[in-house]
Amino acid sequence: MELTKKCVLVFGTGISGIGAAHLLLAKGAEVILYDGNTEKDKDALLAEFPAGSKVRIVLGELPEAEMEQLDLVVMSPGVPCDLPVVLAMKEKGIHIWGEVELAYECGKGDVLAVTGTNGKTTTTSLLGAIMQAYHPEVYIVGNIGNPYTEAAPKMTDDAVTVAEISSFQLETIEKFAPKVSAILNITPDHLNRHHTMEEYIRVKELITKNQTESDTCVLNYEDEILREFGKTLHTKVIYFSSLHKLEKGMYLDDGEICYRDENGVQKLCRTAELNLPGRHNHENVMAAAAMALAYGVPLEVIRKVVCAFKAVEHRIEFVTEKNGVVYYNDSKGTNPDAAIKGIQAMDRPTLLIGGGYDKGSSYSEWIQAFDGKVKYLVLIGQTREKIAAEAKALGFTDIVFADSLAEAVQFCADHAKKGDAVLLSPACASWGMFPNYEVRGKMFKELVNNL
Repeated sequence: MELTKKCVLVFGTGISGIGAAHLLLAKGAEVILYDGNTEKDKDALLAEFPAGSKVRIVLGELPEAEMEQLDLVVMSPGVPCDLPVVLAMKEKGIHIWGEVELAYECGKGDVLAVTGTNGKTTTTSLLGAIMQAYHPEVYIVGNIGNPYTEAAPKMTDDAVTVAEISSFQLETIEKFAPKVSAILNITPDHLNRHHTMEEYIRVKELITKNQTESDTCVLNYEDEILREFGKTLHTKVIYFSSLHKLEKGMYLDDGEICYRDENGVQKLCRTAELNLPGRHNHENVMAAAAMALAYGVPLEVIRKVVCAFKAVEHRIEFVTEKNGVVYYNDSKGTNPDAAIKGIQAMDRPTLLIGGGYDKGSSYSEWIQAFDGKVKYLVLIGQTREKIAAEAKALGFTDIVFADSLAEAVQFCADHAKKGDAVLLSPACASWGMFPNYEVRGKMFKELVNNL
């Protein structure tokens, strides 16, 4: 779409919305930056743009007159597509994109895209590091915290974009077509947004929507939904498996990550050589390696990078050891399945801090995964009573309520013994107590380091 002189509304004033507005202005569009929250500071938002920019700020209810003049709406990922104002736009036939679609339309080069319920950030970061070791022009963007729209104007035809893509971003794609995609896993999450598991699965699978027979999709063989989905695709498919020795694909065999294709078996590395603990991280390594191989990166380059790669901040991140107690920050464990990976990675008695914003999840599988390791479950936030009730129903009663993260950390420090671990792995979103999981994780690390 030609954007020059088009009237474009950007819905949402967060980091994605600001990035999209900058890109649209650079393309010559007239931009309305819109947010339903009347508490937003107009002057602060305008200060994000150069003086004289063709951008207007509209807060609160969107006037009908504003809607009538729109050529395009660009949705920020955090804005639900079923809001009444969005449905009204659709009824008027206004074209609606997400910021990923806008960036893809304006960007150049090839895209490697990662989605899944858990492991996206680690896999994207690792794949980005592999590509940077192999290719001169690489952008690591998306849900990882670097807006895709900010990188798009810099890209040349030789660019490789490694993108972490959330289900919220996939809802609004049209032509977005990665050369290599990956779906790492699908477990219940964001059901407050997608409403049903069927819809959540459908949206995740959209990452392959525009891929061709020459493109590749990497899928988790251990996820039954994805194993079956792979049979329906017309793209090339590479499976990875942590429990099965595959006839073709990436797999774990007696502590060694291997890749088998028509040319035989190649060994990537031993899991003992990795700085990433836990089976889920070994799956992330396999997914990133499979994507890189599909793009033509030599195995030796991949091996060197994966063995040097350190854990992503906030994802089972080692913080420090104090008085013989080790502290781990897994603030990115924002749903029960991610938090299961966190507790499974612990190899010692653990004091576990959980709780936060309620996304409509069940916590029973998480509690069952404690497997005798959890000495105390210290709960904070909106979900603490709900989690405590589910835990007690399953026979786990070593539960403590804390009114703040600081109180939770202090309790753990007071009750942990030498040889124990303290793990922040909330199984819940941060909202209500913190703006995001990064702020929660940083505060945890500060509290621990100040003990």
